[in-house]
Amino acid sequence: MKTKINPSLKVRKTDKKILTFILLNLFLLTSALTFAQKPNYAGDWNLNEGKSQLGEGGRGRMAANKLKITQDANAIVLERTSKRQTGEEFTSKETITLDGKECENTLMENRTRKSTANWSADGKSLTISSSSVFERDGNKMEMKSVEIFKLSDDGSTLSIDATSTSPRGDRKQTLAYDKAK
Repeated sequence: MKTKINPSLKVRKTDKKILTFILLNLFLLTSALTFAQKPNYAGDWNLNEGKSQLGEGGRGRMAANKLKITQDANAIVLERTSKRQTGEEFTSKETITLDGKECENTLMENRTRKSTANWSADGKSLTISSSSVFERDGNKMEMKSVEIFKLSDDGSTLSIDATSTSPRGDRKQTLAYDKAK
């Protein structure tokens, strides 16, 4: 005697294909989201001079000794605390959108700086390209800079590869920051 199977309980080949297709796409989507996550640089950071390359002849003296960074999906806010030659501390703050569009910030001494931020193709680093025009000794000058932010795998070290070009010459620095605890 042959048993009849209820047709509503039978899994058809087309149903198996559809289920396989859905599961495969779900796997690919979650994998893409996992690998596409961009680093979050948020936190308080202290300059580690021993790990940094500040450049020639003390030209790194203006490197921020402290960074306070806040970040969300749309923007990164950089608060940089540095020391003047007199030893006096000052803080500059800028908000940079993460959509690749140019934004403008007013920094110290009413200098404006135009910046754009772009993620690397692999999403592991953020490049901020900036230009500012200012006046010194009655002369108008432009300074262009590029900063590449990278976070260590464990999130405890932030490195910034910085290059700048101005009438005073070119400067390259690698700044290493330790996350404050």
